[in-house]
Amino acid sequence: MYDIETIRQDFPILSRQVYQKPLVYLDNGATTQKPLCVLDAMREEYLNVNANVHRGVHYLSQQATDLHEAARERVRQFINAGKTEEIVFTRGTTEAINLVASSFCESQMQAGDEVVVSDMEHHSNIVPWQLQATRRGIVVKHIPITDDGLLCLDALDTLLTDRTRLLSITHVSNVLGTVNPIAAVIAKAHARGIPVLIDGAQGAPHIKVDVQQLDCDFYAFSGHKMYGPTGIGVLYGKEAWLDRLPPYQGGGEMIDKVTWERTTFERLPFKFEAGTPDYVATHGLAKAIDYMEKVGLENIIAHEQELTRYCIEQLQTIDDIHIYGPQPSSVNGWQPGIKDAVVSFNVGNIHHLDIGTLLDRLGIAVRTGHHCAQPLMDRLGISGTVRASFALYNTREEVDALVAGIRRVMKMF
Repeated sequence: MYDIETIRQDFPILSRQVYQKPLVYLDNGATTQKPLCVLDAMREEYLNVNANVHRGVHYLSQQATDLHEAARERVRQFINAGKTEEIVFTRGTTEAINLVASSFCESQMQAGDEVVVSDMEHHSNIVPWQLQATRRGIVVKHIPITDDGLLCLDALDTLLTDRTRLLSITHVSNVLGTVNPIAAVIAKAHARGIPVLIDGAQGAPHIKVDVQQLDCDFYAFSGHKMYGPTGIGVLYGKEAWLDRLPPYQGGGEMIDKVTWERTTFERLPFKFEAGTPDYVATHGLAKAIDYMEKVGLENIIAHEQELTRYCIEQLQTIDDIHIYGPQPSSVNGWQPGIKDAVVSFNVGNIHHLDIGTLLDRLGIAVRTGHHCAQPLMDRLGISGTVRASFALYNTREEVDALVAGIRRVMKMF
């Protein structure tokens, strides 16, 4: 059974008060809270095992290295990568995408070559490609979406051309909650010999990811959105692709030999990990994965799907509310797997910032604004939304508090 009260005890911050009100934390799409087991593991390493990895012959360095590389293996298992060499540690999804954008465009693209993204991308999967467009003359194209926030999959048939070198797309929209049909997207791209990068920042925390089954070429995600520490993330890349790409940064750790004439580079994955890694954070990430799997990924998915369904159902009872993205209808009902863990909305003519500010005074933490997705806001014809996003520790009672808070805000206007 899913014992939500026991789970919540693992996250002490959830029991605090804000403005003398119980904290209702619904900003998990931005970052999740951390369980005690993650915090304890990181504190233990700093207290007893702190030493730079891969560089020392002394005991602490060896021990820290073992923990760091054990974390790499833990990540490999979590996403079912074929080899640990395919797991590159980064600072997060953003750096992982920038790594691919820089190294891929440098070695695989010329002026006029194309990269395809979608209308629902986070800026982290738009701006890196625009920078490359400015520097190298590549072309950035985007897949349209329907009015109810679904990907226009058929548009790929014309968007993908002989000049398309890469398709880069989000697994789950951080605004709409739309779960994209990634397997079908990859199949269409691979049929034309086009590699695919998946932005999994909102996917990995909420969906069971098997990169070998998906057959994606790259998959990026962040630790802090899945109960791990900030400043750590992962880029999975097929070994064949990582071998072909040049290093993203230069410095210590990523070299084989340096002379004044030339430098040769380390084997994978170290070729892409310049400088001292955040080896304590990698250990924390491994513990976060352990925690998720202890609770049970299927249990987490079912719980978050139910919360998402319940939240939309309750919000639909509010007059003059507009919910964005896929949602239940009187015709189709709730369709699990199409939307997950994110509900974005606006209420009448009340500005989203005003709603978020007033909800905050009630102890309810939501996100407001464009959510780093301004092209999507333009597509929807709005400046921003209020966003409630869920995690494994959220409850129906917190959804009820959100709905009651919105009604209270409406009375003020």
